[in-house]
Amino acid sequence: MKDYIEERAVEIAFYIIETGATVRQTAKKFGISKSTVHKDVTERLIQLNPSLAGKAREVLDVNKQERHIRGGLATRKKYLQKQE
Repeated sequence: MKDYIEERAVEIAFYIIETGATVRQTAKKFGISKSTVHKDVTERLIQLNPSLAGKAREVLDVNKQERHIRGGLATRKKYLQKQE
């Protein structure tokens, strides 16, 4: 694996852990695709630093469990703004 990919995977993990960011937010921040973020955290990082990968995975799992709530809130906000 190339050095810059390894460094990016570690940076992504630290960013996710520190901010609690979603895959989409992380992808936007680093200018890469959502699938690249997911692959960096779930596959590449496990080989480099398993404990860091586990912590980042925990945050992503919480985000995944909460995503339907955030989607509902966004829809609610959208329709409340239309009424005004």
